[in-house]
Amino acid sequence: MNKHSTASSTIRSILVTIAVLSLIVCLTAGSTQAVGLTINKTTAQSNQIVGNNIIGGVPTRITWEATVGANETVKQITLVFPEGTALGEGANSKATVLDDLTRLDAPQTSTISAEQTTVTFDEPVASGLLIRIEMYFIALPEASGEYRLTGSYVDSAGKERELQASRAISVISATTVDVITLWMDDQPWVELWNSVLFLKVFLNPQLIVASIPALFLGWLRSLLLVLVGFPLAIPIGLAISFLRMSKLRIIRFFAAIYVNVIRGTPLFLQIYIAFFGLPFLGISIDSYILGILVLAVNSSAYLAEIFRAGIQSIPKGQFEASASLGMHPAQTMFHVILPQTIRRVIPTATSEFILLYKDTSLLAAVGVMEQMMFAKSMVASTGNMTPYIVSAGYYLLITLPLTKIIAEFEKKLAAADDNSSAPDDKKKPKMSLLERMKSIQKIKALRNKK
Repeated sequence: MNKHSTASSTIRSILVTIAVLSLIVCLTAGSTQAVGLTINKTTAQSNQIVGNNIIGGVPTRITWEATVGANETVKQITLVFPEGTALGEGANSKATVLDDLTRLDAPQTSTISAEQTTVTFDEPVASGLLIRIEMYFIALPEASGEYRLTGSYVDSAGKERELQASRAISVISATTVDVITLWMDDQPWVELWNSVLFLKVFLNPQLIVASIPALFLGWLRSLLLVLVGFPLAIPIGLAISFLRMSKLRIIRFFAAIYVNVIRGTPLFLQIYIAFFGLPFLGISIDSYILGILVLAVNSSAYLAEIFRAGIQSIPKGQFEASASLGMHPAQTMFHVILPQTIRRVIPTATSEFILLYKDTSLLAAVGVMEQMMFAKSMVASTGNMTPYIVSAGYYLLITLPLTKIIAEFEKKLAAADDNSSAPDDKKKPKMSLLERMKSIQKIKALRNKK
């Protein structure tokens, strides 16, 4: 019994000790929170044309917030800026006192310089209230880095106390694009241009300069999508074109379904089915790879018809002539028909390449970060349509030269056709592919006789 009672007494002593220590900790924590000003946040508004960064040396707005501790009052607050800070034209500061979400009347006097800003309240700010000081047109140091506001405050008794350092504000150095846009901000012609609402919303000069490098990566990604997707579509389309010309009706039937379904439905719908339907089947593919596959499948249906039309445009006499020379149908197709077909379908296939390149913009609807998605993000952040116009310019960089190349190629084809239909005395002495093949066969036959 004595051992049992001794153990129980020891346990009770330990529990009492823990309770006393917990009470002391709680009281100490409460007294710590009740002292001084608790800084809630210190932020600076982005001053980039495009982006969310703070550029050093460029005026911005700084917001500082702190809560007055229990049993404390605040008569005056002085915030000291980092060394190297400058003031822009019209720099000023003001304080707002809030009780939860309610704005209170707080008459005050504020002064500001490149070194600091001081706000003096007519009546001390009571405990539990939030003080928000906003400083306008403040240019933080030009060198990139993290900067903090320091300072002090004075209570109602006139006692000055040091403020804890604020949270860091990240600053970056101005880039070449930033320098150009800032220079344009001060140009009279830019101000006159932007005075026309349409020009400001769709052709803002500063945003044009800022959008060109910002959209460049998206442009490269769109090019990559089509440069991988289109070559992948070529063999698929060629294979489907052969199936479309098969002697077996069942094969032609399924090939026709493939072509008609793909060509008869919007690419936008096909993208949605692939991106949101495949996950239900447990198939997970990288968004870029899936985007390439969707583009390739869509383009293959159009290329199949282009190749089929090109093959069927070759005169049947060439098939018969090849057969008379003892060539296998596969040899005829790959050595005689396809070389001529490729030459004929290049303009149409190039047009399909252009259409596929422009269709990459539809992938933005499913979150693929390509050119149009980059532009969409910029429009959302700036509230201006200019990035879309710059994006259109990037598309034209590819489509206009290709369109010119197609036109020149078609002229050469037309000239070649005119030359082939000209009188014999005006034709160039040039043998056709079949004539050369016949000559080779004759030479071989003569050699065999010998």
